[in-house]
Parts: sequence; C-alpha cells; structure tokens
Amino acid sequence: MDERAPRLAMVAGEASGDLLAGLLLGGLTRRWPGLASMGIGGPKMVAQGFEAWWPSDKLAVRGYAEVLRHYPELLRIRHRLAQRLLESPPDVFIGVDAPDFNLDLEARLKSHQVRTVHFISPSIWAWRGERIEKIKRAVDHVLCIFPFEPEIYARHGIAATYVGHPLADTIPLEVPRAASRRALGLHAGESVVALLPGSRRSEIQYIAPTLLEAAREMKRRRPELRFVLPAAPGLRSMIEPLLAEHAGGVGIRVLDGCSHEALAACDVTLIASGTATLEAALFKRPMVIAYKMHWLSAQIMRRMNYQPWVGLPNILLQDFAVPEFLQGAATPANLADAACAWLDDPAACQALAARFSTLHHTLRRNTAQAATDAIETILAH
Repeated sequence: MDERAPRLAMVAGEASGDLLAGLLLGGLTRRWPGLASMGIGGPKMVAQGFEAWWPSDKLAVRGYAEVLRHYPELLRIRHRLAQRLLESPPDVFIGVDAPDFNLDLEARLKSHQVRTVHFISPSIWAWRGERIEKIKRAVDHVLCIFPFEPEIYARHGIAATYVGHPLADTIPLEVPRAASRRALGLHAGESVVALLPGSRRSEIQYIAPTLLEAAREMKRRRPELRFVLPAAPGLRSMIEPLLAEHAGGVGIRVLDGCSHEALAACDVTLIASGTATLEAALFKRPMVIAYKMHWLSAQIMRRMNYQPWVGLPNILLQDFAVPEFLQGAATPANLADAACAWLDDPAACQALAARFSTLHHTLRRNTAQAATDAIETILAH
C-alpha cells in the first residue's frame, strides 16, 4: 500500500468498546496523522478525530432477551451502515468487540472484498465456542488481547496476533492510591468500598439494587465505611432513585465517571462482571463479582458456558481468585460477607495483589503500537 493515510471504518459498542477503540485510534493516528475514520463510536473515539455516524451507546444492550427488544433498530443501523460502507469502501474495517453486531457486518463486507479485522476476540474460550466458524467466514485477522487466544485461532486456520490489553498500558503498574484518594477527597486512613454496577442501563436495572443493598448491610456492620459509586455517562439519573430506595442513609457518593480513581482509592470493590473486573485487577484491588440478567438470557448462557469462571480475573488466572456470585446467589448478604472477608484479611489482599501484578506485566504490550503494526501489515497485502 502507498503512504497515503488509510480510510478506516470502525464499530465499537458501549462505553468499554469506545475506551478500547479510542486507545487504538491514538496509535493509528500517530502512525498516519491524516487518518480518516468513521462508523459507530463514542466520545473517546471522537476525541481522536473519529466521525461517528451513530453513537456507540446504540449497541449497549446485553443478553438475548434485551437484544430481542432492540433487534429491529440494530438491524436497521447495521443495514444502513453496510450500505454506506459498500458505496464507499474503506481500506479496512475494524470491528471492536460487539461480536453480535460486528460479525455479520464483517462477513458482508468481507464478501465484497473489504478487509476485515476484529479487535477484542469474542470469548470463544469461555462460552459460545461454536462461533469459531462464523469468525472464520467474517474476519481476515483477529487482534487478541489475551495471550492464549492466537493459538486457539491457529488451530482453525484464522490469522491472529496477540497485541496485549490496552488497559494494561494505560493503568500504571504502581497504583496511585494516595493521589486518587486526594482527588476524591478521601482520607488516607478511611476504609473505602467502590460500587461498580456496570455501564449499561440493563446492568443498572438488574445489578445495582443488589449492590446497593449489600452496601447498606456492610454499613450496618461497619458504620465507619465510606462508599463511592462511579456512574457511567448518562446513568446518574437512573442510579440516584435507586439509592433512595435501596441504600437510604448509607451516604453513597455518586461520581461522574472517575471509575479508575475509585478503583485506585478503594480497599475493596463490589463489581459487575465485565471489563471493569479486569480494570479492578490491574489496580490490584480485591473484589467481589456479581452478575444478574434476565432469566432467559441466563438460562441460554448457562447451557453454552464451558468454563467454571465468569469474571475476567478468574478466567485469566484459571482459578477462583476472587469470589463470583451469579443470578440467585448474588444476594446482598453474600456480597457483604465476601467483601468484609477481604477487609478482614490484609494478607490475602496482598497475595492477590501480587498475582494481579504478574498478570499486569503479562498483558502490558504497548497495544496501540502492536495493533497498528498488525494493521499496517494487513494493509500492505
């Protein structure tokens, strides 16, 4: 390929996809300052010069039941996006996570000779292993964020490159605990609990009440505890009524964003399964993972699951390093018991931090540069 800056189309779903895609775009624009990028994205991508035809939160639905409700709109968006991209084909399409949306789009683009890359491998190693043939039809190359993934793809004849996890680059190896506490107005000697109920509206609906009631139980047992809850963009108005209903008098402080500061500052976190659990691990925080979803989605996922873990830290360590409570087991009492157990065992917290530190080094690979190098190689062929 010549030295002109390429045209890249991208689709990233929800806040976590926007974060990861924004970091990738930072590396790509350093390599090609005149890069043109367009598609579906969020504010962090837009800050890198991305032209968002639709906002990424349009894709922020989860599970089968929730997707069914939004399915017609998602289909319309995908159809219109594909038409637009085929009318003026990009040099490469990069789908960032959101496999339920992106894989069909990638397959259509690939069938019209548009090169397709998928960044953030679908979790074929955790569940839905039957996706591998669909990925093979849809994708020219997979950029993997976990070290064991390329070998899985190689067995199926799919080109893949391990590029590390971008969050491992952005989160410092040494946790800025004191600075984060100062930034949030928390004192050094206070015991702080961070509540992270998720970044999707459906997660707030299903998970936040349980986390808030667990906080109320912890406050009853330990009145000295302080609680912070970083709210994802646009979700504060949904969270605040739940505070009054489920955690009145607890004094939970809702933050606008600031999840990294909250994780760095806290002593333990009650957290919804997802990318945030990896962020908590990179901040070397003890955590209690909770997850609830629509009963139908949970039943389907349970049948397809073939690993005993749900939380990313546990999957990566291949161990129940931190407790997980799913569906009916995610009760306020269970969460409060597990969180208080961490607070009572500094030695266990220290041992966990050492394991997370090793994991951090493994995932730290200058992802933006590694992914840019891989995309440059793809474009050259």
